[in-house]
Amino acid sequence: MDTLFQEYSESVFSEENHVLGYTTLDGFLCEGQSLEEENDCSDASLKFISEMLMEEMEDLGTEPGMPLDSLALQATEKSLYDALNNDLDKDPESPDDLFIRTLSLTTKREKKNRNREDNIPTKEQRTNVGEPEPLEMYDNVLLDDGVTKTCGKPEQTKAKKKGGKKKEVVDLQSLLIKCAQAMANFDRITVNDLLLQIRRHSSPQGDCSERLAHYFANALEARLAGTGSALFAEFSLNKLSATDVLKAYKTYVSLFPLKKMLANKTIEKLARGAATLHIVDFGILYGYQWPCLIQALSERRGGPPKLRITGIDFPRPGFRPAERVTNTGLRLAEYCERFGVPFEYNAIIAQKWDTIRVEDLKIHKNEYLVVTSLYRLQNMEDEETELVVNPRQVVLNLIRDINPNMFIHGVINGTYNTPFFIARFREALFHYASMFDMFEATVPREDGNRLLIEQVYGSDVINIVACEGAERTERPDSYRMWHVRSLKAGFRQLSFDPKIISYVRSKVKRHYHKNFSVEEDGQWVLHSWKGRVNRAISCWQPAHN
Repeated sequence: MDTLFQEYSESVFSEENHVLGYTTLDGFLCEGQSLEEENDCSDASLKFISEMLMEEMEDLGTEPGMPLDSLALQATEKSLYDALNNDLDKDPESPDDLFIRTLSLTTKREKKNRNREDNIPTKEQRTNVGEPEPLEMYDNVLLDDGVTKTCGKPEQTKAKKKGGKKKEVVDLQSLLIKCAQAMANFDRITVNDLLLQIRRHSSPQGDCSERLAHYFANALEARLAGTGSALFAEFSLNKLSATDVLKAYKTYVSLFPLKKMLANKTIEKLARGAATLHIVDFGILYGYQWPCLIQALSERRGGPPKLRITGIDFPRPGFRPAERVTNTGLRLAEYCERFGVPFEYNAIIAQKWDTIRVEDLKIHKNEYLVVTSLYRLQNMEDEETELVVNPRQVVLNLIRDINPNMFIHGVINGTYNTPFFIARFREALFHYASMFDMFEATVPREDGNRLLIEQVYGSDVINIVACEGAERTERPDSYRMWHVRSLKAGFRQLSFDPKIISYVRSKVKRHYHKNFSVEEDGQWVLHSWKGRVNRAISCWQPAHN
């Protein structure tokens, strides 16, 4: 789910750099707040996602997988407005060469009505890149403090008991493992027999085990037919509209805001006295993490710092590979203008992140430099030979070479990144069983966004089970493996502020399901469901710093 939006492109891109400047205003909001008094960052994140939903709706007829007829558009509009007006009140965050497109957005303390020669975008320019809607139209949900009060709380998901024949109990996980073993042994007859059994007892609308079995059966069938890569690509581009994806992700963030909360509060605290804060974000996507930080910076005593964000991501498929990252910068610029935070944005689109150079990041002297990568490095290739250095290690070396004040790294804690099919299948099954169980306990079965999220997970499962080689892009490692890599790259680990950890733990205890937990292993902060660690986050600094 964390990597749905990356949308790997098979297009060939121009190697030219394109620069476009934007200027907005700055200002000051000076009142500070204590940790407990700060508005929860997930509220601003949910607000940001809601605005993107409204914006995406306008482009439904032009994006891949979007409904083209007016009836579909009207239905989408209705469901979208229903979600914005009701749900938020109820719920609580190719071997191509490097292609780099740079977009600079600068905020300066100058007059609002400036000449176009001074790099104010024309109306046509803003239309071409998809100008975001005005933020003011969403004021009623900007910082709704009640949004997160029931995050992850138990929901009534069990169906009412009905009289009649009892439901047959089947161990679907055992059947799935037996089917995978038969497939590894090329026993097609047994595979087909087991798949028939699994299909009889699985459903995308059933309980968590039935839903899990449904999607893993799809993946096994795709592997048997050799259609895994095609199905994964088709799903990414056509099955879900951008609106559907963002609606599902809004629900997802409401269940997992902690990964953003911890990082943002750490950045805010450590950069408290900085005049310029530069964030290099490996995997920025839609930038939904940053509105809450922008808000917090605007309330800093003495005024906000200048905020520079370098957003790095994979190219988007089609003729506008940089569109998503460009639009992210425009939205963030509007937020900064709204909150009075001077802002500059630099977008980098690269198919291979290990080809990015230090000079592409535009590091300035005397700025507080933070590098973040939350749950995105797992999608890089990790093959290593005597002649080729592991691309993941290359990126870590790049981060070390730019000498950041802080590197915040979040990882999916998975052990299914192996070329051996049976081991990979078994570990992926256990990992996703935990995730589906979590949804069963926290989101009603009839919730449409839950179904969308599970479809996204189903697509990931197809990639894990039915794809091999470079086509398999879901490659998480354990946080302990990343720990070793980071030390090898020349980093030393830093501790998170105990007060922030305490705050996060208390929030989980008050507002989340009892089976969520926040734990520590050394200086790693772990997010668990029923004792199984699914995510981990850490803070690092170059050892020579």
